[in-house]
Amino acid sequence: MICLLLSIEAQSQVITLDSVLTIIDKQNPMLQEYDNKVKALNTYAEGAKSWMAPMVGAGTFMTPYPNQMLMDERDKGAWMFSVEQDIPNPSKLNANKNYLASKASVEIQNRSTQFNQLRSEAKAMYYQWLVAEQKLIILRENEQIMELMLKLARIRYPYNQGSLGNIYKAEGRLSEVQNMILMTDGDIEESSFRLKSLMNVPVQTKIMIDTTTQIKFEPNQIIYDTAALTAQRSDIKQIDKTIEVMRLNQQLQRYQARPDFKIRFDHMQPIGKMPTQFTAMAMVSIPIAPWSSKMYKTEVKGMQYDIEAMKKGRQAILIETRGMLAGMASQLARMKQQLENYDTKIIPALKKNYQTLMLAYEENREQLPIVIDSWEALNMAQMEYIEKNQDYLNMIVSYEKELER
Repeated sequence: MICLLLSIEAQSQVITLDSVLTIIDKQNPMLQEYDNKVKALNTYAEGAKSWMAPMVGAGTFMTPYPNQMLMDERDKGAWMFSVEQDIPNPSKLNANKNYLASKASVEIQNRSTQFNQLRSEAKAMYYQWLVAEQKLIILRENEQIMELMLKLARIRYPYNQGSLGNIYKAEGRLSEVQNMILMTDGDIEESSFRLKSLMNVPVQTKIMIDTTTQIKFEPNQIIYDTAALTAQRSDIKQIDKTIEVMRLNQQLQRYQARPDFKIRFDHMQPIGKMPTQFTAMAMVSIPIAPWSSKMYKTEVKGMQYDIEAMKKGRQAILIETRGMLAGMASQLARMKQQLENYDTKIIPALKKNYQTLMLAYEENREQLPIVIDSWEALNMAQMEYIEKNQDYLNMIVSYEKELER
């Protein structure tokens, strides 16, 4: 990874989409935030079985106020030293540890959801750049065509074989093409900066995409398998993990019905001539008392309602996702057919029409406006093809985002 970043910084090196996604996974601060959250929750879970600190104390015991009449040595009181320790129920400690440890799994799925969002954004920018490069090739070819038409028009004008209006029209079309080239260069720069931002690399780093990238799409049959779709989507897994966290929290609340313990030892050192004394006590809580049990019982009941609500939400997401993916797959099939029609029928026919008229113009058998009209029809079809191809790739990105691929 370090070598790749250094090589990218050194020169404008071609970087594949897989490399972009790998760098985002390692370098993006949004994902690093979740990594630290997971580490924090795991660290919290390590201390979940700790006991409360022991309590120690010192003071006087049964010491009379000043100026009181003492009847016996024992009336002088004693110095008292105490040690006290709470002993939590082991089952509560284990349940608390399991509950805290389970929280990390939710953050892991949240990270996967965030990475899916960033991955989709990176793919969209990469494909936008790829389409812009293809568009740039077409525009530069069109620029050469218009420069040739303008040159021929200027050569023929002195011989009364063309009008001044033809020259101005050709100049106008050439300027339009050059403006489109500038706009496309701007789109490429925007995609470059946004990709570098996602990868968290310096702005001055020079990158170049792999223009030979081939995007292939085949509908995935996973959309008809609810279990497979559940295993694929991190938001569904996040709901499952959250439900598991709540069940462990329920278990922790149920264990509140189990008693806790406490031990205490007091040592009395008499001030007068009396024997030393001590007090040793063991205590146990009674959490099943009606005035204290209501708290954890209502917590358990309320959490069960939350779990049922999340199950319904999970089911709604699956139903919506299946319908959305099926609709996208159908739309992608139609868009693919449209692109094939442009590629095999519409653009070749318009190109032949333009080439025929251009040949006739070169042989002085056709007028320049007719040739420009045929070129405009070809150029419009090519731009429509580029736009539809961009829409097609964006739809693929959306489809794969829903599938988290």
